[in-house]
Amino acid sequence: MIIGQSGGPTAVINASLVGAIHEAQRIDAVDGIYGALNGIEGVLERRIVDLRRESPATLNALLNTPSAALGSCRYKLQPDDPERALNVMRDLGVRYFLYIGGNDSADTAHRVAQTANKAGYDLRVIGIPKTIDNDLPLTDHCPGYGSAARFVAVATMDSARCTEAMPTHYPVKIIEVMGRYAGWLAGSAALGKRTPDDPPHLLYIPERPFDKDAFLKRVRMTVRKRGYCVVVVAEHLIDAEGNQVGEVYGVDAFGHPLTAGVADTLVDLVRGELGLRARSDKPGDMQRMATMHISKTDRDEAYLAGRMAMRYAVRGVTGKMVTLVRATGSRYACETGLADLESIANEQKQLPADYLDADGTGVTQAFLDYARPLIGDPLPEHGQLRAERI
Repeated sequence: MIIGQSGGPTAVINASLVGAIHEAQRIDAVDGIYGALNGIEGVLERRIVDLRRESPATLNALLNTPSAALGSCRYKLQPDDPERALNVMRDLGVRYFLYIGGNDSADTAHRVAQTANKAGYDLRVIGIPKTIDNDLPLTDHCPGYGSAARFVAVATMDSARCTEAMPTHYPVKIIEVMGRYAGWLAGSAALGKRTPDDPPHLLYIPERPFDKDAFLKRVRMTVRKRGYCVVVVAEHLIDAEGNQVGEVYGVDAFGHPLTAGVADTLVDLVRGELGLRARSDKPGDMQRMATMHISKTDRDEAYLAGRMAMRYAVRGVTGKMVTLVRATGSRYACETGLADLESIANEQKQLPADYLDADGTGVTQAFLDYARPLIGDPLPEHGQLRAERI
């Protein structure tokens, strides 16, 4: 078998890698376990490593190691690339191709599976889900999301305490988080709220058009009522005319716009229109791969997805992605299933309407019930003084 990692690294993507390796080691029919450095690029360029040479201690350490141990990539296959990749796998005697990634990676795996099928080559191709954006269709959630959601929730709690302590210094704080074109990660900032008055006071996500005037009105009202306002905003915001709120500075290999400065744009709005001091926080890559906030639930499910991908492949399954299926019942449990790669490739699952409140600037209890089991242990409890004056 050969396995690769693709797209943005996460805190638990290596757990999926280890799960697949452990399962392959258990199967007598698999006599070679290869890793492609930097995903499909490593296959095309024949940069292949022998994963059987890695020690058990190294693999166990990788279970709690963030980022992509094999290296990752954002590479869109060119017309002749699937056949080239297949030729490399044929030369190596590869019969199982496992690819860890998100929407675009599913497209890569799907095209390789199609090429193998047309060529009559018995190659079983299985996708292993991975994305902090949590936007893959046909799976309840995605490995990587739970840990990133935990980070965003705690970071929002911590950063908000600073703003609360010095409201006259910077009464408005805007925290920008990742998530591409879906609001799953931004919504997770609300997981740390204990009361309706707790921050974040406002959430802005891609699923709802951004209204500048309504935003300014809500910020002004929140500052008047509470003395300060903490806003969490997704990295991609679109206004009613379809324009990006932040600066567009290019596109990636798959044609997705690259934007920057959403939080800074909103800070300038607050300063210019309301005359209030404001500042921004942007966690950047830390939210994707912070070891200190790895969710045990997330890690264990990432490992399970890797193991099951190898198991499905040996059973003869191909052209599928492993999915996570939430079991029914009051107690959280998760199983695995399968979905067609073709149905995953380049598709996106956005936040359902019933997960947002009437204004679209907060989440409902339905979202909290959905997301809370995924972040693992309970979030820290911040203490607050009674502050009775004398």
